[in-house]
Amino acid sequence: MKRILHLISSIQGPASYSIKLGKAVVEKITDKYPGSSVEEVNLNDLDLPHLNLKILQSMFTPGEQLTEEDRESLRCSDEAVKQLMAADIIVIGAPLYNFTIHTALKAWLDLITRAGITFTYGEHGSIGLIQGKKVYVAMSSGGVYSEGPGQQNDFVAPYLKSFLGFLGMTEVDVLRVEGVKIAGIKEHALEKAIQSINID
Repeated sequence: MKRILHLISSIQGPASYSIKLGKAVVEKITDKYPGSSVEEVNLNDLDLPHLNLKILQSMFTPGEQLTEEDRESLRCSDEAVKQLMAADIIVIGAPLYNFTIHTALKAWLDLITRAGITFTYGEHGSIGLIQGKKVYVAMSSGGVYSEGPGQQNDFVAPYLKSFLGFLGMTEVDVLRVEGVKIAGIKEHALEKAIQSINID
């Protein structure tokens, strides 16, 4: 039995390919691990604050010195970290918008990046503290970015793998439903992506 956290960052609603692929990943996981729990979080619905000076200062203020205002500024961050820590498997829906991730997902990443909580520094550099979790990225794109000339403009998969790895999440599988705007590819793009799902 696993605890699954499914993060949605698409603004496309039910028509979203990243949501469809993410749900297919969740279904495959629950098939493999019957009785698993699923927490689905639409990051756009949360209206997460973007990182600002007040949040940053509060992040670096010792707990015993936090004011009520400080604690309120950290409320979304604390909740995001709590959800992340409680999960065994994380499924991240990540459509490619203008070559990169949506701002809602970027805001979430900023909020979970907490020195002394999700990462720390040792004598040889940074150490990720979020250990033992499996991550599946359900990525979607209108063009093809896994190979060919579009690959150099993919700032979704490399960025997420690097960032999550920094926090200790090194087991990251990127699944792609791509070419959804290209005739001859889009007709089978989702089916091909779902067939590529391998839950290990």
